[in-house]
Amino acid sequence: MDLKRVKDYIYWLYYQYLLITCSYVLEPWERSMFHTITVTVLAMVVYTAYVFVPIHVRLAFEFFSQIFGGQTKSTV
Repeated sequence: MDLKRVKDYIYWLYYQYLLITCSYVLEPWERSMFHTITVTVLAMVVYTAYVFVPIHVRLAFEFFSQIFGGQTKSTV
């Protein structure tokens, strides 16, 4: 793939992001603050999902395996 086409596509995606979030009309310092807050919140969501979702999935699996007649750890 041509490097110029990839660069144009990434620029187009960034422009779509600016239009969707309405940050295109912000001043540069406001836009940088908005991007900082957005990236921070997104990073916190990803970290929380990485840490807590596997724990909840495991606990749900153990709960439903006990309900549907699975063996508990003490009988194994």
